Amino acid sequence: MLYKVPLLLSPQPEGGFTVTSPLLPELVTEGDTIKEVLENVQDALAAVIEAYEDLERDLPINMKVADMSNPLWLETVVTTQ
Repeated sequence: MLYKVPLLLSPQPEGGFTVTSPLLPELVTEGDTIKEVLENVQDALAAVIEAYEDLERDLPINMKVADMSNPLWLETVVTTQ
């Protein structure tokens, strides 16, 4: 399944980022780099989805991408060096 999840990356004074989602308050992770953040978000999202299933709660309807035959708007962070 493919999900659209808005993320908020908050820079930390010691470096790296804390990541939260306004759509899924249970999703909280961190990472030292953007690459690490995105990898950790996948793990955190899997844990949140599992928790929702265990609690028999529905995920927000607007985060599921049901039709992959249509264009999908995607915003992401890209770094160049």
